[in-house]
Amino acid sequence: MSITIGRAGRQHLSAWAALRAELWPDEGAEQHRDELADVLSAGSDRDFACVALTAEGVCVGFAEAALRTDYVNGCETSPVVFLEGIFVAEPHRRSGIARRLCRAVEDWGRARGCSEFASDAAIDNAGSLALHRALGFVETERVVYFRKAVGATGA
Repeated sequence: MSITIGRAGRQHLSAWAALRAELWPDEGAEQHRDELADVLSAGSDRDFACVALTAEGVCVGFAEAALRTDYVNGCETSPVVFLEGIFVAEPHRRSGIARRLCRAVEDWGRARGCSEFASDAAIDNAGSLALHRALGFVETERVVYFRKAVGATGA
């Protein structure tokens, strides 16, 4: 099957949002579509998204990235190109699409002066951890975040 990788645009919004809702189901496709429309309207050079399209123009995957200038765990340089999310529809997995999406992200980051490409995954997401390793990412550390509510003090 012929797949092309290209920069995501307004013409991809509905399909891209539907795939995003599969990756991040806490929000529906309509909420994702609104968020993506806002991102595209902002036109920031600090964000990048690409899509994988079949010869028929069907969107079967996406990758989103950002330039991060704050501290990125495990990295030594700044800016860092950071993979915010990647998803390939089930029937198209294990065909090299994720690798090609990541290559597009990496090329975009390199063109902006990045020498490191970072990402993260939930510690219990075995599929994501395996994908990152298969794509050449090296685990740098494991972190557990904590939170404590600060209550009001009374007199």
